[in-house]
Amino acid sequence: MASEAGAWGWDGMERIRTLIVDDERPARRRLRELLQREPAIDVVGEGRGGREAVALIRAHRPQLLFLDIQMADLDGFGVLDAIEPAHRPVIVVVTASDRHAHRAVEAQAAACLLKPYSDQRFEAALLRACDCVRARTASALSSTDTTSTRGTKGAS
Repeated sequence: MASEAGAWGWDGMERIRTLIVDDERPARRRLRELLQREPAIDVVGEGRGGREAVALIRAHRPQLLFLDIQMADLDGFGVLDAIEPAHRPVIVVVTASDRHAHRAVEAQAAACLLKPYSDQRFEAALLRACDCVRARTASALSSTDTTSTRGTKGAS
């Protein structure tokens, strides 16, 4: 997918701040390796558990989060519950159990990766997630422009 980066909207300007959270080292390594191929992605951190994930999300404010569900200290859904909705990044749920897929949809995850996943499945999930990040960014910029325009109308 790296060769298609321009095709899916990366303009070389701002990279997408991305966080990986999984309690399994090989799973984190695989995600990191796949994400490092993508010029639009900036991996800003990695976490091994839910409580660490909450702290990393608050510290780094990622735009995109690859989140394992089954973790010992706090599961992925607990992580989402602990993050204020306004600060919640776009989520790609990564799980070994398909029973979490329905709940992932309810949590408004952009995609769900069922372990083990293929490179093609990863690329499809990443594309969907990046589209969501771009839509959020465009919406935030539009809101900012509208707010700043409203503030200047009465000044003339």
